[in-house]
Amino acid sequence: MDGTANPGQDATAGVTPLVDIMGVIKSLPQRYPFLLVDRVVDIVHGQSAIGIKNVTINEEFFQGHFPHYPVMPGVLMIEAFAQTGAVLAVETLGGPEVTKDLGVFFMSVESAKFRRPVIPGDQLRMHVQIERRRGPVWRFKCVARVDSHIVADANYTFMVVPRDKQSEFRGGV
Repeated sequence: MDGTANPGQDATAGVTPLVDIMGVIKSLPQRYPFLLVDRVVDIVHGQSAIGIKNVTINEEFFQGHFPHYPVMPGVLMIEAFAQTGAVLAVETLGGPEVTKDLGVFFMSVESAKFRRPVIPGDQLRMHVQIERRRGPVWRFKCVARVDSHIVADANYTFMVVPRDKQSEFRGGV
């Protein structure tokens, strides 16, 4: 071996350079039109990741939000933050094969701020950082950027729940 990294791999320990759309689909249960992450880059297991959402005029929500000036709804940016964090959690826990029997549920969203509109043609970059992890509960800080501008930020918490325990998480059915 000449000591060079394989193409597409980062030589830095603990860093995964890219989870493409097929990897995102393997990691998350969401599907179009609710899959809001196109890829995840710069993953540092147990620490941080950057999710990418390419915003296009073809998004269904632009038909009504707003036809005269299309703006990505803030609640969908929050969902994109959570999906990026979920991919980071999946990768941190060992990947989609290891986590296939787990679900992720929102517990809280705090301090959400929307600073600039996100419009078609923008590339939303969600910088997600794990602040704390205690058992199944994960707390994240997220800052979203378009180019060099911060467009939104929030803190959120979710719980990772085994699929066979999800009815208990709901309080039983």
